[in-house]
Amino acid sequence: MKKTLLILTAMLFVGFTAPAFSAETVNTMTMSADEKLQAEKIIMELHNYNNEKMKEGYGPFVAAIYDKNGNLVAKTANTVVKDKCPLHHAEMNCIKAACEKLGTYDLSNKGLKMYVTAEPCVMCAGGIMWSGIDTVYYSVNSKDVQKLTGFDEGYKPLLWKAQFKKRGINLYGGIEESAGRASLDKYVLDGHKVYKPERQDNND
Repeated sequence: MKKTLLILTAMLFVGFTAPAFSAETVNTMTMSADEKLQAEKIIMELHNYNNEKMKEGYGPFVAAIYDKNGNLVAKTANTVVKDKCPLHHAEMNCIKAACEKLGTYDLSNKGLKMYVTAEPCVMCAGGIMWSGIDTVYYSVNSKDVQKLTGFDEGYKPLLWKAQFKKRGINLYGGIEESAGRASLDKYVLDGHKVYKPERQDNND
């Protein structure tokens, strides 16, 4: 009985505190026309770059960080299989490369923007929050990534987008999704590795 009450209380809390619009939706509504065009241009460039890197055994994800003047700071692909390390997602590699180039662990207050070919997974979302990046633009959402490829994108809290907003991180999603889905389809059809732990998950 006590456990049931706790679950009901939690459900009520989430229901009454969830925003009417997700952080993604609210921010997309306020994106300027020029910003939208720039995001679409860069994301499409990343999709094309991703298609080339997949042929070399990378991917199927790419991220890039630009400064406030539109200059490229870092661009990296996912190197999990190549490096034999589950931490080497595109976003994490890109954050590391930007920190090395700029000589700092703190990427805040620099007007830095990250562009990525898919919604950040649970690990990368955490890395972005810790890095201090101001804005994130992504293409394919996690649900579609999992459906198309079988990758495990991990658990993310219901209000993760609101937590980005709370930390002053602007978030825009669904940019050039069709091209992104096509890249993911090709990755699977070409027989590339869908890497994830070979464990038996407990669904109880």
